Amino acid sequence: MTFRGPDDFARPCVSSITSSGHRIALLTADGVRVEAAYEPRAGSRIPPPDTPAVVLAHGFTGALDRPGLRRAARVFAQRAAVITFSFRGHGGSGGHSSVGDREVLDLAAAVRWARSLGHERVATVGFSMGGSVALRHAALYGPERTGERSGAWSREHREHGGRTDAHADTVVAVSAPARWYYRGTAPMRRLHWAISRPAGRLIARYGLGTRVQAEDWDPVPLSPVEAVPMIAPRPLLIVHGDRDAYFPLDHPYALAGAGDPRSTELWIERGFGHAENAAGDPLLERIAHWVCTRD
Repeated sequence: MTFRGPDDFARPCVSSITSSGHRIALLTADGVRVEAAYEPRAGSRIPPPDTPAVVLAHGFTGALDRPGLRRAARVFAQRAAVITFSFRGHGGSGGHSSVGDREVLDLAAAVRWARSLGHERVATVGFSMGGSVALRHAALYGPERTGERSGAWSREHREHGGRTDAHADTVVAVSAPARWYYRGTAPMRRLHWAISRPAGRLIARYGLGTRVQAEDWDPVPLSPVEAVPMIAPRPLLIVHGDRDAYFPLDHPYALAGAGDPRSTELWIERGFGHAENAAGDPLLERIAHWVCTRD
């Protein structure tokens, strides 16, 4: 695949203003058009630089305008400016979903847009697939690093550019998987059928509004649990429900166990199901408070 130069990374290609803020189309580093929206903090039209920005990354089959993401955006907007977007292959964005691989470029584009708007602090909050993307994004895009990293990290870091202006200062992963190819629950077996079979991809496209690429990963990207140790010392919050039908509790425990205990927190939420559609306002408010009180 041919990549554009770094100056084209997250270049706005369409922009408009609505009653809720800015609507824009971002161009990712690999040339995919991604729809995005910016909402200032409630009561503030032009936020000062010290107002944090929160970039929300939806789950598989979600999109910028889906009710679950819009509700989350309203909650976070009480404390911070909010950027929402549709991953490639979802909503009004172009391209095809790679189910968590190339989506790192989409999130990086949204984070860089937040910084271009003047926000000095940017947090990423990802749900399910978006949570795995947020973890990998934080590992691949960060402040200047020293020391050696694993071969997998080095390969992906070179490929993604490692641009420091696209890094997140704080990271939250909600309902995220720890490892790839998990099929231990019925919903995940159905999902793997949908993304791996032609008939499944047709159902995903016309029934769920999600266009999925036919190609397998090559190479297999850095897994979420491999990414977590590379996020420190930035604050990381892992949130998971004890009623998650997709990923059982060994996933969040593995993610938290891989993190630096000085900067990693784990919340196991009683009665919580899966991702943004199941997250109630009280939980979202607690996450927003956590994000906005980190240094």
